[in-house]
Amino acid sequence: MLGGLVTLILEAVASFLTLLLLTRGLMRWLRISFINPLGQFVLATTDWIVRPAQKILPASVGLDLSCWISAWLIQAIVVVIGAFFGSGFQNPAALLIVAAVIGIFEVMRNLLHLIMIVVIVAAVLSWVNPRAPIAPMVNALARPFLAPLSRRIPPIGGIDLSPLVLLLILQALLFVLAGTRNHLLALLLT
Repeated sequence: MLGGLVTLILEAVASFLTLLLLTRGLMRWLRISFINPLGQFVLATTDWIVRPAQKILPASVGLDLSCWISAWLIQAIVVVIGAFFGSGFQNPAALLIVAAVIGIFEVMRNLLHLIMIVVIVAAVLSWVNPRAPIAPMVNALARPFLAPLSRRIPPIGGIDLSPLVLLLILQALLFVLAGTRNHLLALLLT
């Protein structure tokens, strides 16, 4: 029971940190300014892991690899720690392979969740308070994902339905990702 509680807390903290690292990576990729309250929070909470990683992993093609690789390593470490508290693995090499693969899937899952959060927050802010201090950053994060759909889906009654369509697509991708992860995990464990 205590192992399950520790694993739950560890997974929650790791997911939060992964979301922050992915946010930082997306902001760098999209060239969004960090000079806003949320951007400053993201920098302050991720600098301790990104700064040392940047010395090893340089930015490439606009991607800050230090953010993406750090997020993957965090998720892989959570899998390894979860194995010690859970059923455990007798084969350390298999555990490392499984942790690496699941880490990739968890980063992709967290990225899809991040996009969903950004789209929902952008939609709510557009209705409630479009001049909120974080609105420009949230809109800049959501725009690349919404723009292709907004060009193809005309507004109905003055309401843009592209966020709803994008959320549906992201839910479908999460479903496919979970099925693929479980199938691959079954193959790796046999």
